[in-house]
Amino acid sequence: MCGIVGAVAQQNVTPILLEGLKRLEYRGYDSCGIALYVDGKLERSRSTSRVADLQQQVANSHLAGFTGIGHTRWATHGAPATHNAHPHFSRNRIALVHNGIIENHEELRAELQAAGYVFESQTDTEVIAHLVNHLYNGDLFETVQQALKRLTGAYAIAVFCVDEPHRVVAARFGSPLIVGVGEGQNFVASDAMALAGTTDRIIYLEEGDVVDLQLQRYWIVDINGKPVEREVRTVQAHTNAAELGPYQHYMQKEIFEQPRAIADTLEGVAGIMPELFGDRAAGVFKQIDSVLILACGTSYYAGLTAKYWLESIAKLPVNVEIASEYRYRDSVPNPATLVVTITQSGETADTLAALKHARSLGMEHTLTVCNVASSAMVRECALAYITRAGVEIGVASTKAFTTQLVGLFLLTLALAQSKGRLSDTEEAAHLKALRHLPAALQSVLALEPQIAAWASVFARKENALFLGRGLHYPIALEGALKLKEITYIHAEAYAAGELKHGPLALVTHEMPVVVIAPNDALIEKLKSNMQEVRARSGELYVFADGDSCLVSSEGVHVIRLPEHYGVLSPILHVVPLQLLAYHTALARGTDVDKPRNLAKSVTVE
Repeated sequence: MCGIVGAVAQQNVTPILLEGLKRLEYRGYDSCGIALYVDGKLERSRSTSRVADLQQQVANSHLAGFTGIGHTRWATHGAPATHNAHPHFSRNRIALVHNGIIENHEELRAELQAAGYVFESQTDTEVIAHLVNHLYNGDLFETVQQALKRLTGAYAIAVFCVDEPHRVVAARFGSPLIVGVGEGQNFVASDAMALAGTTDRIIYLEEGDVVDLQLQRYWIVDINGKPVEREVRTVQAHTNAAELGPYQHYMQKEIFEQPRAIADTLEGVAGIMPELFGDRAAGVFKQIDSVLILACGTSYYAGLTAKYWLESIAKLPVNVEIASEYRYRDSVPNPATLVVTITQSGETADTLAALKHARSLGMEHTLTVCNVASSAMVRECALAYITRAGVEIGVASTKAFTTQLVGLFLLTLALAQSKGRLSDTEEAAHLKALRHLPAALQSVLALEPQIAAWASVFARKENALFLGRGLHYPIALEGALKLKEITYIHAEAYAAGELKHGPLALVTHEMPVVVIAPNDALIEKLKSNMQEVRARSGELYVFADGDSCLVSSEGVHVIRLPEHYGVLSPILHVVPLQLLAYHTALARGTDVDKPRNLAKSVTVE
C-alpha cells in the first residue's frame, strides 16, 4: 500500500520526510519521492529504487525547504518509472501525492487535456493535481474541497501550492490518513509510524475529512464541509510496529484490518490479465501445463486452498509441497511447470531453498505471492503478485493469509483466461465477488461477541478437532494451526470424510469439534459426519452459512455467517477461526502476539 508523509514547519522538513518514508517502507513500494517549496518554486526528487537512494539524491542536490510532501508508491496506473512516481506537479504551481484509485480519471483527463493541460505520466494521480490547479481560486483549502467533489473512487491526498508556501492540505476517503500535531509545525501521514520521533500527538482523520495544515494551526472539515473537532491522541509509535489504536493486541487489530488489506490487495485490478503478475507473465502462462506450489505453515494452507481453485477453474494439475520437505526428496521435474512460492516475508529460508532446488531441476518458470516487494523471494522469482497486507506484527498470521488467498485466486483466474477457460461472464462475476469481499468480511467480523462466548468453553480444554470438506479442508487445517499457535491447545484438523478412519476414536464429550459448514454441494455429506460425532457424545461447534438449514440443538452450537460466498467462501470462513483462537488465548492468558517458541519470519532452516 502506498505511503504518504507531509510537513509544514519552521525548520527544514527534508529529514522528516525522508525518515517518514523509511518508516513506511514495510508497506512495500516500487518508487518514492519528495517535493518541497524552495525559494519561491517547487523542487522534487524521485527514485524507482529504495528510499536510501532517494536520500542520496537529496543529499547530492542539497534539497531543503520548510514545506513538503513525500510518497512511496505501488504502481497501479502506469509502470514503475520515474515519470510516474509521486509527487506530481501541475504547471509548477501544485504538488500532490495520492494513495488510492480515481475511477473517473479518464473522463477528467480528457476534460483537462481539452483545457490545455499536458500530462507527463500515466497515473490517475496527475489528474487530481491538474484538477486542483484548474480550480485554484487563491485559497488551496477551498479549492481542494471543490476538486474532491469531482472525484469518484478512493483517495488519501496531500497537496501544497507555491502561492501559499506555509500550507499543506490533505484529505481522505477510503484510504487512511492521520495528522501529527506539533508546536509551530504540523504533519500528515499514512500512519503514526511515519511520524515516530517527530510528534506523538496524532489525529485519526475520519472518512471524508479535509484538513488545512499551517504553522500555528490546523483546521478540519467533514465530508459536508462543516468544521469538526477530532480527538488528539498521544500515540507511542515505533519503527518496528504499527500502532495498536483501540485494539488489545496486534493479532486482533490485524484480524480487523482484513477488509482494508484485501481492498488494498485488489487496488488497481480493473480486470483479469497476466500482466497483474509481471510483464513476462503472458508468455509464461501460455507455456506452462502444471503448477507446483511451495510454501510453509499458514502459506502452505493457502497453497492447498489454491489447488482446489486451480484444478477446478483453470483445469491445471497442481502439486502443493511443504518447502522444507520438497528439497530433500526425489521428485520428477517438468520444465513446463509454473513454480509458485507463497511467503509473507519473502525471506523464509526453507521456501527460498526449495525454489532454488526447483530451478536446479530445470524448472525456470517462477512466480511468488508475497507481502514484501523488496524481499529476497521477489528478487529470485521471475514473476510476482505483491499482496498489500501491510505490516503484520502478530506471529500468528491473519491478514497475510487472506490476502495470499486473494492473490492466488487472481492467479487462478489469470491462468484460466490464458488457457481459454474463463468466459467474460465468469470473469465479471468473479471480479464482482472479489470486490464485495471487504464488505462481506465486515459482516463476519460483527460475529465477534458470539465467537468470544465460545472461547470460554475452549479455554478449559486441552484438545480440539477441526473438520472441513473439499475446499474448506485447508481452512480447517489453518483453524487448528491458529488454536495451537497462540493457545497451546493441541488441535488437529481432518477432512471430515476421514472421521471413521481414525480420529473418531478420540471423540468424547471432552473433545470440542469445530466444523466449517458452508452451504455448498458437500453439506449433506458433512451433516452425516456431524451425526457421527454426536453419536459419540462429541460437542459440535459449527460455522454455517446464513442460508443453511443447520440449527443449534443439544450438543450442537451454530454460528451463522451472513452469506454463502461460493468459491471464495474459504476467505470468509477462516476469519471466525482466527477470532476463536484469539479469544481463547485471551481467556487462557497466553502471550497472543508472541507465542512461545515461534518467530514472525523464519529465516533459518
